[in-house]
Amino acid sequence: MTRSPLDFYADPDSGAWEEIGFDPYPAGRPPVDVPLVRRPPARALRDLRDRYDAIVVGSGAGGGVAAFVLARSGASVLVVERGSWFGARDLAADHVRNHRFFFGGDLDTPSGHPRAVPGDDGEAAVEYDDLRYHHNAITVGGGTRFFGAQAWRFLPDDFRMASLYGVPEGSALADWPITYDDLEPFYDQVEWELGVAGRAHSGEGPRSRDYPMAPFPPTAEAAVLAAGAETLGWPSGAVPLLLNTEPRNGRAACIRCGQCVGFICPVDARNGTHSTVLPRALELGADLITEAQVIRISDDGEVEIAAGGTSRTLRAGRIVLAGGAVETPRLLQLSGLGNDWVGDCLQGHLYANVFGMFDADVHDGLGPGPSVATRHFSHGNDGVVGGGLLGHDFVKIPTMHYALGLPAGVDRAGPDARRALAESYRRTINIQGPVHEVPTRDARVRLASTVTDRLGLPVARLEGLQHPEDLRTCDFLSARAEEWLHASGAVRTWRMGAASRGLSGGQHQAGTARMSDSPRHGATDPNGRLWGTDRVHIADASLHVTNGGANPVLTVMALAWRTAAHAVAAG
Repeated sequence: MTRSPLDFYADPDSGAWEEIGFDPYPAGRPPVDVPLVRRPPARALRDLRDRYDAIVVGSGAGGGVAAFVLARSGASVLVVERGSWFGARDLAADHVRNHRFFFGGDLDTPSGHPRAVPGDDGEAAVEYDDLRYHHNAITVGGGTRFFGAQAWRFLPDDFRMASLYGVPEGSALADWPITYDDLEPFYDQVEWELGVAGRAHSGEGPRSRDYPMAPFPPTAEAAVLAAGAETLGWPSGAVPLLLNTEPRNGRAACIRCGQCVGFICPVDARNGTHSTVLPRALELGADLITEAQVIRISDDGEVEIAAGGTSRTLRAGRIVLAGGAVETPRLLQLSGLGNDWVGDCLQGHLYANVFGMFDADVHDGLGPGPSVATRHFSHGNDGVVGGGLLGHDFVKIPTMHYALGLPAGVDRAGPDARRALAESYRRTINIQGPVHEVPTRDARVRLASTVTDRLGLPVARLEGLQHPEDLRTCDFLSARAEEWLHASGAVRTWRMGAASRGLSGGQHQAGTARMSDSPRHGATDPNGRLWGTDRVHIADASLHVTNGGANPVLTVMALAWRTAAHAVAAG
Protein backbone atom coordinates (compact mmCIF):
# COMPACT_ATOMS: atom_id res chain seq x y z
CA MET A 1 0.00 0.00 0.00
CA THR A 2 1.34 3.45 -0.94
CA ARG A 3 1.98 5.64 2.07
CA SER A 4 0.19 9.01 2.06
CA PRO A 5 2.24 12.21 2.45
CA LEU A 6 0.50 12.93 5.74
CA ASP A 7 1.48 9.53 7.11
CA PHE A 8 5.05 10.10 5.92
CA TYR A 9 5.36 13.49 7.63
CA ALA A 10 3.59 12.25 10.78
CA ASP A 11 5.96 9.31 11.28
CA PRO A 12 9.01 10.10 13.47
CA ASP A 13 10.79 7.06 12.01
CA SER A 14 10.25 7.90 8.33
CA GLY A 15 13.22 10.27 8.14
CA ALA A 16 10.92 13.14 7.17
CA TRP A 17 11.51 15.10 10.38
CA GLU A 18 15.28 15.06 9.95
CA GLU A 19 14.88 15.92 6.27
CA ILE A 20 13.04 19.17 6.95
CA GLY A 21 14.73 20.02 10.26
CA PHE A 22 11.90 19.40 12.72
CA ASP A 23 12.83 18.41 16.27
CA PRO A 24 9.95 17.86 18.73
CA TYR A 25 12.29 18.56 21.66
CA PRO A 26 14.83 21.18 20.58
CA ALA A 27 15.65 22.10 24.19
CA GLY A 28 15.73 18.52 25.52
CA ARG A 29 13.31 15.67 26.07
CA PRO A 30 10.83 15.75 29.00
CA PRO A 31 12.43 14.71 32.30
CA VAL A 32 11.12 11.35 33.50
CA ASP A 33 10.82 12.51 37.12
CA VAL A 34 8.94 15.77 36.55
CA PRO A 35 5.96 16.29 38.94
CA LEU A 36 2.68 15.77 37.10
CA VAL A 37 -0.90 16.66 37.97
CA ARG A 38 -2.59 13.72 39.65
CA ARG A 39 -5.79 12.26 38.30
CA PRO A 40 -8.62 13.98 40.20
CA PRO A 41 -11.09 11.84 42.16
CA ALA A 42 -14.27 11.42 40.12
CA ARG A 43 -17.61 10.42 41.59
CA ALA A 44 -20.13 7.91 40.30
CA LEU A 45 -23.62 9.22 39.61
CA ARG A 46 -25.12 7.12 42.42
CA ASP A 47 -22.67 8.57 44.96
CA LEU A 48 -23.47 12.23 44.38
CA ARG A 49 -25.36 14.31 46.92
CA ASP A 50 -29.03 14.98 46.33
CA ARG A 51 -28.40 18.73 46.53
CA TYR A 52 -25.46 21.10 45.98
CA ASP A 53 -25.16 24.81 46.54
CA ALA A 54 -23.90 25.06 42.96
CA ILE A 55 -23.70 22.70 39.99
CA VAL A 56 -21.24 23.73 37.27
CA VAL A 57 -21.74 22.26 33.80
CA GLY A 58 -18.37 21.99 32.06
CA SER A 59 -14.80 22.08 33.38
CA GLY A 60 -13.03 24.20 30.78
CA ALA A 61 -11.81 27.78 30.93
CA GLY A 62 -15.03 29.11 32.44
CA GLY A 63 -16.26 26.09 34.38
CA GLY A 64 -12.98 25.37 36.12
CA VAL A 65 -12.59 28.97 37.27
CA ALA A 66 -16.22 29.24 38.40
CA ALA A 67 -15.95 25.99 40.36
CA PHE A 68 -12.87 27.29 42.21
CA VAL A 69 -14.45 30.63 43.10
CA LEU A 70 -17.62 28.92 44.34
CA ALA A 71 -15.77 26.26 46.32
CA ARG A 72 -13.49 28.88 47.87
CA SER A 73 -16.57 30.70 49.16
CA GLY A 74 -17.53 27.60 51.14
CA ALA A 75 -20.26 26.42 48.76
CA SER A 76 -20.82 22.74 48.05
CA VAL A 77 -20.01 22.35 44.36
CA LEU A 78 -20.47 19.65 41.73
CA VAL A 79 -18.67 19.88 38.37
CA VAL A 80 -20.21 17.82 35.55
CA GLU A 81 -17.91 17.03 32.62
CA ARG A 82 -19.04 15.22 29.47
CA GLY A 83 -15.51 14.10 28.61
CA SER A 84 -12.82 12.11 30.39
CA TRP A 85 -9.65 12.92 32.31
CA PHE A 86 -6.34 12.51 30.48
CA GLY A 87 -3.00 12.70 32.20
CA ALA A 88 0.15 14.24 30.74
CA ARG A 89 1.26 10.94 29.19
CA ASP A 90 -2.11 9.35 28.41
CA LEU A 91 -2.42 10.51 24.79
CA ALA A 92 0.20 9.97 22.12
CA ALA A 93 1.54 12.99 20.23
CA ASP A 94 -0.24 11.99 17.03
CA HIS A 95 0.55 14.46 14.23
CA VAL A 96 -2.59 13.63 12.28
CA ARG A 97 -5.14 13.32 15.10
CA ASN A 98 -4.84 16.26 17.47
CA HIS A 99 -6.49 19.59 18.29
CA ARG A 100 -4.16 21.65 16.11
CA PHE A 101 -4.38 19.72 12.86
CA PHE A 102 -8.12 19.34 12.36
CA PHE A 103 -8.16 17.14 9.30
CA GLY A 104 -7.65 13.90 11.21
CA GLY A 105 -9.91 14.56 14.17
CA ASP A 106 -8.46 13.88 17.61
CA LEU A 107 -7.83 11.09 20.09
CA ASP A 108 -9.98 12.21 23.02
CA THR A 109 -13.48 13.20 21.84
CA PRO A 110 -16.18 10.74 22.91
CA SER A 111 -18.37 9.34 20.15
CA GLY A 112 -22.09 9.82 19.87
CA HIS A 113 -22.16 13.64 19.81
CA PRO A 114 -22.75 14.78 16.21
CA ARG A 115 -23.94 18.23 15.24
CA ALA A 116 -26.19 19.33 12.39
CA VAL A 117 -25.74 21.80 9.55
CA PRO A 118 -28.14 22.81 6.79
CA GLY A 119 -28.10 20.28 3.96
CA ASP A 120 -29.71 19.65 0.61
CA ASP A 121 -32.50 17.67 2.27
CA GLY A 122 -32.99 19.91 5.29
CA GLU A 123 -30.04 19.14 7.54
CA ALA A 124 -27.00 16.90 7.64
CA ALA A 125 -25.10 15.36 10.54
CA VAL A 126 -21.42 16.23 10.96
CA GLU A 127 -18.83 14.70 13.27
CA TYR A 128 -16.03 16.41 15.17
CA ASP A 129 -13.44 15.81 12.43
CA ASP A 130 -15.51 17.98 10.05
CA LEU A 131 -14.60 21.69 10.12
CA ARG A 132 -18.31 22.55 10.08
CA TYR A 133 -18.62 20.99 13.54
CA HIS A 134 -16.77 23.94 15.13
CA HIS A 135 -15.08 21.64 17.56
CA ASN A 136 -13.65 22.38 20.96
CA ALA A 137 -12.10 19.82 23.30
CA ILE A 138 -14.43 17.62 25.33
CA THR A 139 -12.33 16.63 28.34
CA VAL A 140 -11.52 17.74 31.88
CA GLY A 141 -10.07 21.21 31.38
CA GLY A 142 -11.87 21.62 28.05
CA GLY A 143 -9.94 23.61 25.48
CA THR A 144 -7.36 24.63 28.10
CA ARG A 145 -6.04 21.06 28.00
CA PHE A 146 -4.68 21.65 24.50
CA PHE A 147 -4.76 25.42 23.94
CA GLY A 148 -1.86 27.59 22.83
CA ALA A 149 -2.31 29.55 26.08
CA GLN A 150 -2.17 33.05 24.61
CA ALA A 151 -3.47 35.13 27.52
CA TRP A 152 -4.44 38.49 26.05
CA ARG A 153 -6.65 40.97 27.85
CA PHE A 154 -9.27 42.63 25.69
CA LEU A 155 -8.58 46.33 25.16
CA PRO A 156 -10.78 49.08 26.68
CA ASP A 157 -12.12 49.96 23.21
CA ASP A 158 -13.09 46.31 22.61
CA PHE A 159 -15.96 46.82 25.08
CA ARG A 160 -17.48 49.77 23.15
CA MET A 161 -17.40 48.77 19.52
CA ALA A 162 -20.82 50.18 18.61
CA SER A 163 -19.98 53.56 20.17
CA LEU A 164 -16.75 53.69 18.17
CA TYR A 165 -17.93 52.36 14.80
CA GLY A 166 -21.71 52.48 14.71
CA VAL A 167 -23.81 49.45 13.87
CA PRO A 168 -23.07 48.04 10.39
CA GLU A 169 -26.09 47.05 8.34
CA GLY A 170 -27.19 43.49 9.03
CA SER A 171 -25.17 43.27 12.23
CA ALA A 172 -25.97 43.06 15.94
CA LEU A 173 -22.89 45.04 16.97
CA ALA A 174 -23.31 46.50 20.47
CA ASP A 175 -21.36 47.83 23.40
CA TRP A 176 -20.80 45.57 26.37
CA PRO A 177 -22.83 46.47 29.49
CA ILE A 178 -19.54 46.44 31.43
CA THR A 179 -16.21 48.17 30.83
CA TYR A 180 -12.59 47.15 30.89
CA ASP A 181 -12.32 48.73 34.35
CA ASP A 182 -15.12 46.47 35.60
CA LEU A 183 -13.21 43.40 34.43
CA GLU A 184 -9.64 44.48 35.27
CA PRO A 185 -9.62 43.16 38.87
CA PHE A 186 -10.71 39.76 37.57
CA TYR A 187 -8.08 39.76 34.82
CA ASP A 188 -5.56 40.35 37.58
CA GLN A 189 -6.94 37.52 39.73
CA VAL A 190 -6.74 35.05 36.85
CA GLU A 191 -3.22 36.06 35.82
CA TRP A 192 -1.88 35.53 39.32
CA GLU A 193 -3.99 32.57 40.44
CA LEU A 194 -3.44 30.47 37.31
CA GLY A 195 -0.11 31.94 36.23
CA VAL A 196 0.64 34.09 33.17
CA ALA A 197 4.07 34.90 31.79
CA GLY A 198 4.32 38.16 29.90
CA ARG A 199 5.10 41.84 29.67
CA ALA A 200 2.57 44.63 29.14
CA HIS A 201 2.13 46.06 25.63
CA SER A 202 1.84 49.75 24.84
CA GLY A 203 -1.73 50.86 24.29
CA GLU A 204 -3.27 48.23 26.56
CA GLY A 205 -5.55 49.07 29.47
CA PRO A 206 -4.23 49.95 32.94
CA ARG A 207 -3.12 47.09 35.17
CA SER A 208 -3.22 46.51 38.93
CA ARG A 209 0.24 44.93 38.77
CA ASP A 210 2.66 43.25 36.37
CA TYR A 211 2.51 39.61 35.29
CA PRO A 212 3.62 37.01 37.85
CA MET A 213 6.19 35.48 35.48
CA ALA A 214 8.58 36.90 32.90
CA PRO A 215 8.12 35.88 29.25
CA PHE A 216 10.36 33.43 27.42
CA PRO A 217 13.47 34.84 25.73
CA PRO A 218 12.69 35.69 22.08
CA THR A 219 12.89 32.93 19.49
CA ALA A 220 14.89 33.38 16.30
CA GLU A 221 11.69 34.30 14.45
CA ALA A 222 10.76 36.82 17.13
CA ALA A 223 14.10 38.60 16.85
CA VAL A 224 13.69 38.89 13.08
CA LEU A 225 10.12 40.19 13.37
CA ALA A 226 10.89 42.61 16.22
CA ALA A 227 13.55 44.22 14.05
CA GLY A 228 11.08 44.50 11.18
CA ALA A 229 8.43 46.08 13.41
CA GLU A 230 10.97 48.61 14.65
CA THR A 231 11.81 49.51 11.07
CA LEU A 232 8.12 50.21 10.44
CA GLY A 233 7.67 52.11 13.68
CA TRP A 234 5.19 49.58 15.01
CA PRO A 235 5.27 48.80 18.74
CA SER A 236 5.67 45.09 19.44
CA GLY A 237 6.32 42.92 22.46
CA ALA A 238 6.13 39.51 24.08
CA VAL A 239 3.04 37.32 23.82
CA PRO A 240 1.46 36.67 27.26
CA LEU A 241 1.09 32.95 27.88
CA LEU A 242 -0.68 30.78 30.45
CA LEU A 243 2.51 28.72 30.68
CA ASN A 244 5.15 28.31 33.37
CA THR A 245 8.35 29.97 32.25
CA GLU A 246 9.69 28.93 35.67
CA PRO A 247 8.68 26.23 38.17
CA ARG A 248 5.49 27.32 39.92
CA ASN A 249 3.12 25.87 42.50
CA GLY A 250 4.81 22.46 42.46
CA ARG A 251 4.79 22.10 38.66
CA ALA A 252 7.64 22.31 36.20
CA ALA A 253 8.62 25.01 33.76
CA CYS A 254 7.84 24.62 30.05
CA ILE A 255 10.54 22.66 28.20
CA ARG A 256 9.82 24.61 24.98
CA CYS A 257 8.92 21.56 22.90
CA GLY A 258 7.94 21.87 19.27
CA GLN A 259 4.51 20.27 19.61
CA CYS A 260 2.68 22.39 22.16
CA VAL A 261 -0.71 23.68 21.04
CA GLY A 262 -3.07 20.85 20.17
CA PHE A 263 -1.27 18.30 22.35
CA ILE A 264 -1.16 17.42 26.02
CA CYS A 265 1.78 19.11 27.74
CA PRO A 266 4.28 16.35 28.65
CA VAL A 267 5.42 18.19 31.82
CA ASP A 268 2.10 19.83 32.85
CA ALA A 269 3.54 23.32 32.47
CA ARG A 270 0.40 24.57 30.72
CA ASN A 271 -1.81 26.55 33.09
CA GLY A 272 -5.23 25.35 32.09
CA THR A 273 -8.04 24.81 34.56
CA HIS A 274 -7.21 21.08 34.72
CA SER A 275 -3.83 21.85 36.31
CA THR A 276 -4.62 24.91 38.43
CA VAL A 277 -8.01 25.99 39.74
CA LEU A 278 -9.95 22.75 39.26
CA PRO A 279 -7.62 20.64 41.47
CA ARG A 280 -7.83 23.41 44.07
CA ALA A 281 -11.63 23.35 43.92
CA LEU A 282 -11.54 19.59 44.52
CA GLU A 283 -9.17 20.07 47.46
CA LEU A 284 -11.74 22.49 48.89
CA GLY A 285 -14.42 19.78 48.73
CA ALA A 286 -15.94 20.08 45.27
CA ASP A 287 -17.10 16.91 43.54
CA LEU A 288 -16.35 16.00 39.92
CA ILE A 289 -18.22 13.57 37.71
CA THR A 290 -16.80 12.74 34.26
CA GLU A 291 -18.33 11.04 31.22
CA ALA A 292 -21.65 12.51 32.30
CA GLN A 293 -24.04 14.74 30.39
CA VAL A 294 -26.51 17.27 31.74
CA ILE A 295 -29.66 16.82 29.69
CA ARG A 296 -32.06 19.26 31.35
CA ILE A 297 -32.05 22.05 33.90
CA SER A 298 -34.80 24.17 35.46
CA ASP A 299 -34.90 27.45 37.32
CA ASP A 300 -36.30 25.51 40.26
CA GLY A 301 -32.81 24.09 40.62
CA GLU A 302 -33.33 20.70 38.96
CA VAL A 303 -30.35 19.29 37.07
CA GLU A 304 -30.87 15.99 35.25
CA ILE A 305 -27.63 14.10 34.60
CA ALA A 306 -27.13 11.03 32.42
CA ALA A 307 -24.14 8.73 33.00
CA GLY A 308 -23.38 5.05 32.69
CA GLY A 309 -26.70 4.17 31.06
CA THR A 310 -28.88 5.77 33.73
CA SER A 311 -29.95 9.24 34.81
CA ARG A 312 -30.62 11.11 38.01
CA THR A 313 -32.07 14.49 38.92
CA LEU A 314 -30.20 16.56 41.50
CA ARG A 315 -31.02 19.96 42.96
CA ALA A 316 -28.85 23.05 43.03
CA GLY A 317 -29.01 26.46 44.64
CA ARG A 318 -27.15 27.88 41.63
CA ILE A 319 -26.66 26.41 38.16
CA VAL A 320 -23.60 27.64 36.27
CA LEU A 321 -23.39 26.75 32.58
CA ALA A 322 -19.92 26.59 31.01
CA GLY A 323 -20.23 24.10 28.18
CA GLY A 324 -19.09 26.45 25.43
CA ALA A 325 -20.95 28.73 23.04
CA VAL A 326 -22.51 25.82 21.15
CA GLU A 327 -23.48 23.43 23.94
CA THR A 328 -24.60 26.09 26.45
CA PRO A 329 -27.38 27.47 24.21
CA ARG A 330 -28.29 23.95 23.18
CA LEU A 331 -28.87 22.95 26.84
CA LEU A 332 -30.87 26.13 27.46
CA GLN A 333 -33.04 25.40 24.42
CA LEU A 334 -33.51 21.77 25.48
CA SER A 335 -34.62 23.09 28.87
CA GLY A 336 -36.92 25.81 27.51
CA LEU A 337 -35.01 28.57 29.27
CA GLY A 338 -33.92 32.01 28.13
CA ASN A 339 -35.20 34.59 25.66
CA ASP A 340 -34.91 34.79 21.89
CA TRP A 341 -31.26 35.93 22.06
CA VAL A 342 -30.17 32.49 23.23
CA GLY A 343 -28.23 30.87 20.42
CA ASP A 344 -27.84 34.03 18.31
CA CYS A 345 -24.63 35.89 17.45
CA LEU A 346 -22.30 32.89 17.23
CA GLN A 347 -18.83 34.20 16.49
CA GLY A 348 -15.26 33.05 16.70
CA HIS A 349 -12.23 34.42 14.89
CA LEU A 350 -11.53 34.62 11.21
CA TYR A 351 -7.73 34.78 10.86
CA ALA A 352 -5.38 36.73 8.70
CA ASN A 353 -2.76 34.10 7.85
CA VAL A 354 0.36 35.02 5.88
CA PHE A 355 3.66 33.22 5.24
CA GLY A 356 7.00 34.79 4.44
CA MET A 357 10.00 33.04 2.85
CA PHE A 358 13.50 34.17 3.80
CA ASP A 359 16.88 33.54 2.15
CA ALA A 360 18.33 31.99 5.32
CA ASP A 361 17.06 29.86 8.19
CA VAL A 362 14.88 31.89 10.59
CA HIS A 363 13.24 29.06 12.51
CA ASP A 364 14.92 27.61 15.60
CA GLY A 365 12.06 25.26 16.54
CA LEU A 366 11.76 26.49 20.13
CA GLY A 367 8.22 26.24 21.39
CA PRO A 368 5.60 27.17 21.97
CA GLY A 369 6.38 29.59 19.13
CA PRO A 370 4.65 32.94 19.46
CA SER A 371 6.88 35.34 21.37
CA VAL A 372 6.30 38.61 19.54
CA ALA A 373 3.13 40.41 18.49
CA THR A 374 1.78 43.88 17.81
CA ARG A 375 -1.57 45.37 18.82
CA HIS A 376 -0.93 48.43 16.68
CA PHE A 377 -3.89 47.61 14.41
CA SER A 378 -6.52 46.71 16.99
CA HIS A 379 -8.45 49.96 16.46
CA GLY A 380 -8.36 53.22 14.50
CA ASN A 381 -7.92 51.70 11.05
CA ASP A 382 -9.51 53.67 8.20
CA GLY A 383 -12.43 51.87 6.60
CA VAL A 384 -12.29 48.94 9.03
CA VAL A 385 -14.59 48.07 11.93
CA GLY A 386 -12.13 47.25 14.68
CA GLY A 387 -9.04 45.31 13.65
CA GLY A 388 -6.93 42.73 15.47
CA LEU A 389 -3.49 41.80 16.70
CA LEU A 390 -0.74 40.26 14.58
CA GLY A 391 1.91 37.86 15.80
CA HIS A 392 3.95 34.91 14.65
CA ASP A 393 2.38 31.50 14.96
CA PHE A 394 3.12 28.38 16.96
CA VAL A 395 5.74 25.89 15.82
CA LYS A 396 4.23 24.03 12.91
CA ILE A 397 4.32 20.27 13.02
CA PRO A 398 5.42 18.77 9.67
CA THR A 399 1.94 17.58 8.66
CA MET A 400 0.57 21.11 9.10
CA HIS A 401 3.34 22.69 7.07
CA TYR A 402 2.77 20.14 4.30
CA ALA A 403 -0.98 20.72 4.24
CA LEU A 404 -1.14 24.46 4.92
CA GLY A 405 2.24 26.14 4.72
CA LEU A 406 3.84 25.30 1.39
CA PRO A 407 4.45 28.20 -0.98
CA ALA A 408 1.72 29.04 -3.41
CA GLY A 409 1.94 27.10 -6.66
CA VAL A 410 3.49 23.94 -5.23
CA ASP A 411 1.52 20.84 -6.23
CA ARG A 412 1.19 18.88 -2.99
CA ALA A 413 0.48 15.74 -4.98
CA GLY A 414 3.45 16.23 -7.27
CA PRO A 415 7.15 15.37 -7.05
CA ASP A 416 8.21 18.90 -6.06
CA ALA A 417 6.28 18.94 -2.77
CA ARG A 418 8.91 17.05 -0.78
CA ARG A 419 11.73 19.26 -1.99
CA ALA A 420 9.69 22.41 -1.35
CA LEU A 421 8.91 21.29 2.20
CA ALA A 422 12.55 20.58 2.98
CA GLU A 423 13.63 23.94 1.55
CA SER A 424 10.89 26.06 3.12
CA TYR A 425 10.34 24.66 6.61
CA ARG A 426 13.20 26.42 8.41
CA ARG A 427 13.11 29.51 6.19
CA THR A 428 9.43 30.34 6.65
CA ILE A 429 7.71 32.56 9.22
CA ASN A 430 3.93 32.49 9.60
CA ILE A 431 2.14 35.59 10.92
CA GLN A 432 -1.44 35.21 12.03
CA GLY A 433 -4.02 37.60 13.44
CA PRO A 434 -7.54 37.08 14.81
CA VAL A 435 -10.13 39.43 13.32
CA HIS A 436 -12.40 41.32 15.70
CA GLU A 437 -15.61 39.96 14.21
CA VAL A 438 -18.90 41.79 13.84
CA PRO A 439 -21.75 39.69 15.29
CA THR A 440 -24.94 38.94 13.40
CA ARG A 441 -28.08 37.23 14.67
CA ASP A 442 -28.20 35.06 11.55
CA ALA A 443 -25.10 33.17 12.75
CA ARG A 444 -26.70 30.99 15.38
CA VAL A 445 -27.29 27.74 17.25
CA ARG A 446 -30.66 26.00 17.10
CA LEU A 447 -31.89 22.52 17.95
CA ALA A 448 -31.72 20.02 15.12
CA SER A 449 -34.98 18.63 13.80
CA THR A 450 -33.69 15.20 12.69
CA VAL A 451 -30.18 14.65 14.11
CA THR A 452 -29.89 13.31 17.66
CA ASP A 453 -27.07 12.35 20.02
CA ARG A 454 -26.48 8.98 21.66
CA LEU A 455 -29.15 9.79 24.26
CA GLY A 456 -31.72 10.58 21.58
CA LEU A 457 -31.67 14.34 22.23
CA PRO A 458 -31.66 16.92 19.43
CA VAL A 459 -28.11 18.11 18.75
CA ALA A 460 -26.98 21.66 18.05
CA ARG A 461 -27.76 22.84 14.54
CA LEU A 462 -25.31 25.51 13.30
CA GLU A 463 -26.69 28.06 10.85
CA GLY A 464 -25.75 31.26 9.05
CA LEU A 465 -22.71 33.21 7.91
CA GLN A 466 -20.37 35.72 9.48
CA HIS A 467 -20.75 39.41 8.66
CA PRO A 468 -19.07 40.65 5.45
CA GLU A 469 -17.19 43.32 7.43
CA ASP A 470 -15.03 40.47 8.80
CA LEU A 471 -13.61 39.86 5.31
CA ARG A 472 -12.67 43.51 4.95
CA THR A 473 -10.83 43.43 8.28
CA CYS A 474 -9.13 40.16 7.40
CA ASP A 475 -7.86 41.61 4.12
CA PHE A 476 -6.55 44.68 5.94
CA LEU A 477 -4.69 42.63 8.56
CA SER A 478 -3.31 40.30 5.89
CA ALA A 479 -1.84 43.27 4.03
CA ARG A 480 -0.22 44.50 7.26
CA ALA A 481 1.21 41.03 7.88
CA GLU A 482 2.74 41.02 4.40
CA GLU A 483 4.18 44.46 5.05
CA TRP A 484 5.68 43.26 8.33
CA LEU A 485 7.26 40.19 6.73
CA HIS A 486 8.83 42.18 3.90
CA ALA A 487 10.19 44.74 6.39
CA SER A 488 11.70 41.83 8.32
CA GLY A 489 13.55 40.52 5.26
CA ALA A 490 11.15 38.11 3.58
CA VAL A 491 11.83 37.69 -0.12
CA ARG A 492 8.40 36.29 -0.86
CA THR A 493 5.01 36.23 0.89
CA TRP A 494 1.75 34.38 0.33
CA ARG A 495 -1.58 34.07 2.08
CA MET A 496 -3.01 30.79 3.26
CA GLY A 497 -6.02 30.73 0.99
CA ALA A 498 -8.53 33.48 0.31
CA ALA A 499 -10.85 34.51 3.12
CA SER A 500 -14.48 33.70 2.39
CA ARG A 501 -17.72 34.09 4.30
CA GLY A 502 -18.67 31.14 6.42
CA LEU A 503 -19.90 30.40 9.91
CA SER A 504 -17.30 31.33 12.51
CA GLY A 505 -16.97 29.56 15.85
CA GLY A 506 -14.49 26.77 16.48
CA GLN A 507 -12.12 26.88 19.40
CA HIS A 508 -12.81 30.60 19.97
CA GLN A 509 -16.61 30.19 19.85
CA ALA A 510 -18.51 32.95 21.65
CA GLY A 511 -21.56 35.17 21.84
CA THR A 512 -24.63 32.92 21.99
CA ALA A 513 -25.91 34.08 25.43
CA ARG A 514 -24.54 37.58 25.40
CA MET A 515 -24.73 39.89 28.40
CA SER A 516 -26.82 43.04 28.14
CA ASP A 517 -28.36 45.85 30.14
CA SER A 518 -31.86 44.72 29.14
CA PRO A 519 -33.59 41.51 27.95
CA ARG A 520 -34.28 43.41 24.72
CA HIS A 521 -30.58 43.41 23.87
CA GLY A 522 -29.20 40.09 25.06
CA ALA A 523 -29.63 36.83 26.94
CA THR A 524 -28.11 37.58 30.36
CA ASP A 525 -27.81 40.51 32.71
CA PRO A 526 -24.47 42.32 33.18
CA ASN A 527 -23.50 39.82 35.89
CA GLY A 528 -24.06 36.71 33.77
CA ARG A 529 -27.46 35.68 35.15
CA LEU A 530 -29.87 34.44 32.48
CA TRP A 531 -32.70 36.89 32.00
CA GLY A 532 -36.01 35.48 33.28
CA THR A 533 -34.34 33.16 35.82
CA ASP A 534 -33.22 33.46 39.43
CA ARG A 535 -30.52 30.82 39.66
CA VAL A 536 -29.12 30.11 36.16
CA HIS A 537 -25.78 31.77 35.39
CA ILE A 538 -23.45 31.63 32.36
CA ALA A 539 -19.67 31.34 32.81
CA ASP A 540 -18.24 30.77 29.34
CA ALA A 541 -17.64 32.79 26.17
CA SER A 542 -21.34 32.68 25.36
CA LEU A 543 -21.45 35.91 27.40
CA HIS A 544 -19.23 37.85 24.99
CA VAL A 545 -20.99 40.70 23.22
CA THR A 546 -18.05 40.86 20.85
CA ASN A 547 -15.07 38.52 20.86
CA GLY A 548 -12.18 40.98 20.78
CA GLY A 549 -9.32 41.15 18.34
CA ALA A 550 -7.26 38.67 20.33
CA ASN A 551 -7.43 35.15 21.77
CA PRO A 552 -10.35 35.22 24.23
CA VAL A 553 -9.45 32.68 26.94
CA LEU A 554 -8.26 35.19 29.55
CA THR A 555 -11.52 37.13 29.13
CA VAL A 556 -13.50 33.87 29.44
CA MET A 557 -11.73 33.15 32.73
CA ALA A 558 -12.07 36.69 34.07
CA LEU A 559 -15.79 36.79 33.26
CA ALA A 560 -16.27 33.36 34.85
CA TRP A 561 -14.58 34.62 38.02
CA ARG A 562 -16.86 37.67 38.00
CA THR A 563 -20.01 35.64 37.30
CA ALA A 564 -19.21 33.19 40.08
CA ALA A 565 -18.47 36.01 42.52
CA HIS A 566 -21.88 37.54 41.77
CA ALA A 567 -23.54 34.13 42.14
CA VAL A 568 -21.91 33.81 45.57
CA ALA A 569 -23.09 37.30 46.56
CA ALA A 570 -26.63 36.49 45.43
CA GLY A 571 -26.76 33.67 47.99
